[in-house]
Amino acid sequence: MKLHSDGASGNNRITAYGAGYVCVNGQRITHSFVVTPETLHLDWPPMSWADLRGGHLWSLLDLDAEILLLGSGPIQQTPSSALLETLAQMKVGVEIMTTAAACRTYNILVAEGRMVAAALIVASDKSL
Repeated sequence: MKLHSDGASGNNRITAYGAGYVCVNGQRITHSFVVTPETLHLDWPPMSWADLRGGHLWSLLDLDAEILLLGSGPIQQTPSSALLETLAQMKVGVEIMTTAAACRTYNILVAEGRMVAAALIVASDKSL
């Protein structure tokens, strides 16, 4: 799905997404990554929801986001009790949703001027 820009400059925007990819400012990304309005981290390790560990989440605290969007891939996932405990200890607002929903929500929050980070697991439906 292609998304339209509202013309704001200087911020990372998600410009498109689909099975197995997300585009940030037109750059196609085919693996998990983290994006904020000012930064793009292409080296976020978990390649699937099953790979996600507490340490991956703790590394996101350095982003100083007021809200963290966690894109779980093409289907909605429920975190394990260990991940829920980590999220509670982080004391940051976290929303877990499909990666497509996280892409849309990220752009809305950026347009509102919010300090948001989106940690997105990028996977096609066939990789589940």
